[in-house]
Amino acid sequence: MFKLGIVQKSPGHLSKAAELMGRAEADLVLLPEYSLFDPTGQRAEEVWERAATLEDFVSGLAKIAAEAGGYAAGAFLERGPKPKVYNTTVLVDPGGRVVATYRKTHLFDAYGYKESDVVEPGGELSPIVEIRGLKVGFAVCFELRFPEVFRELALGGAQLAAVPAAWYAGPLKEETLHLLTRARAVENGMYVAVAALWGQRFTGRSVVVNPFGVVEADLGAGEKFRVVEIDPSLVEEARRTVPALHLRRPELYKRQCK
Repeated sequence: MFKLGIVQKSPGHLSKAAELMGRAEADLVLLPEYSLFDPTGQRAEEVWERAATLEDFVSGLAKIAAEAGGYAAGAFLERGPKPKVYNTTVLVDPGGRVVATYRKTHLFDAYGYKESDVVEPGGELSPIVEIRGLKVGFAVCFELRFPEVFRELALGGAQLAAVPAAWYAGPLKEETLHLLTRARAVENGMYVAVAALWGQRFTGRSVVVNPFGVVEADLGAGEKFRVVEIDPSLVEEARRTVPALHLRRPELYKRQCK
């Protein structure tokens, strides 16, 4: 079994993640979006000044990987072309070396919020990385609303979509988070894991859903850490039982899916 560690914490120093983990071991530790600070309501120039460099974030992430004896991934605001930043997810190996980076491509311009005022979007979807025998791809928060992103990951062979998130609180927002996560898992026959930020503005409710749509973990409210077992054979079983990826007819979708 593959051991996935989910960190649910408030924005702030990555040392909090290590505190929450204790001595737990995991093959992959996943941290939320906005891991270092909450940019809500701040001007682009302010966010840029507070944003970290890739090297700084990797330094903190490497300590978490070392503690867990595995890989670690999380999302942060990275200084980009001033005054914009990137919403960047980084994966490091047990030795602290960068294995993959992904810059959020679909920005949260919804509910009256405009992430694009502050964040420069990335131009490519996540690479798919093999971590101790499990193929993993990344998406970030709002991208749960774009099934195309997760279908691309699934077609690329991903068995787990790991999703750092900072899901804004509000009426039925937790319900929406879980609904979308389950949908993305079921339609692709894959695990989808969300590490969600906790705080005054954010829901928490980190969730891990298996390829049949069953919720394997719901972290509820508060700062906490949980290790969840991921069974790669369940991905094979789901895709064999419901071979939706093979039953697609792409030639019919071209007119609408451009």
